[in-house]
Amino acid sequence: MLSKEHLERFRQTLLERLDAAENQLEKNENFGLNRAMAKESLGELSNVDNHPADQGSEWFERGKDLALKRHVENEIRDIQRALEAIREGWYGRCEVCRQMIPLERLEAIPTTTTCVKHAHQHVSESRPVEESVIREAFGRYDDDPQDGREDATFYDTEDAWQDVARYNELVGVNEEDIEADEARGYVEEIEGFLVTDLYGEERGVVDSNLRAEYQNMLDDEGVISVLGNPGPEDYTLWEGYVDVEEERARLKKEARSRKPTGGVG
Repeated sequence: MLSKEHLERFRQTLLERLDAAENQLEKNENFGLNRAMAKESLGELSNVDNHPADQGSEWFERGKDLALKRHVENEIRDIQRALEAIREGWYGRCEVCRQMIPLERLEAIPTTTTCVKHAHQHVSESRPVEESVIREAFGRYDDDPQDGREDATFYDTEDAWQDVARYNELVGVNEEDIEADEARGYVEEIEGFLVTDLYGEERGVVDSNLRAEYQNMLDDEGVISVLGNPGPEDYTLWEGYVDVEEERARLKKEARSRKPTGGVG
């Protein structure tokens, strides 16, 4: 059973929320729904000569305003229901099973009049009004058996679809993207497996199929790079044109040949 202090605190909270919700509706002028869509909101004399796509944003905003208005109205209805329960003396009890509602639930949702077990779980089944007159485009056809026209031979939606679909027969369904075989992330093939740091310095090589294809291409052409075979003066250890062990042996031999030899003066 809720104490008088609890009831008074919840009553003040509900009154404050009711005042805020009513002020929101008043200051927003019912979220602008009191104004005519075409003349007052858009400044147009008529919508007849305008394509619906030209007003897509405006229709979205109008739909959002309708949803916000409905949300505020539902909140006001729940607050008034909770205030009525306080006046009648059954606030804090579930209106379905009459069991006490935990204080924690009331503090979280002061407008509730049901326990968790009997909370509103209604799933709306309402559908847009236009669905009552708009049929599925190709879900069923005019000559379907359920229409009693099994032997109909007139031109219907199925025929229209077949007429336009034959112009869109793609040979390679998996290659619908524009330039699907174009390299992504690099321009030259060598850039597909060379790794550099933030400053463009070489950091290594990624072993990939593209690298293998690149090396096979060089072997077939008999060259060691796409620039061709460099001259002897360009053979350095760090550019990778020569074997590492052979280059080190050559450098050691040159170093020994430069050492001065002792002699008799």
